[in-house]
Amino acid sequence: MPELSITIGGRSFPVACQEGEEHFLRSAAAMLDAEAQPLIAQLGRLPEARMLLMAGLMLADKTAAVEDEIRALKARIAELESRPETRVEVPVIPPQVTETLAEIAAQAEALAQRLDDAQSGR
Repeated sequence: MPELSITIGGRSFPVACQEGEEHFLRSAAAMLDAEAQPLIAQLGRLPEARMLLMAGLMLADKTAAVEDEIRALKARIAELESRPETRVEVPVIPPQVTETLAEIAAQAEALAQRLDDAQSGR
């Protein structure tokens, strides 16, 4: 079982963990240390137990806020998923419009051809 030395609030602590979980332990220690540092900056040196308690409570408060947000987002997702699907109706183009556009295109091509013919001197 690996034993690591982690630092929280400027103090080192030997901690054992399961093989392969060293990264998680270091990550958790870094989170706790991030909460302890502002406490030490504001209050100065604190007894070890008090520093760890306060840092742990601050971290737990942030965790609770994130869990509340996740719960609200999951509820919103469930609400959106329970709505009936919205269908977008695409109007059908009447055949007369298609025929008129084809006639306009044919006339434009004929005009372009006449213009080409006139420019080339035919």
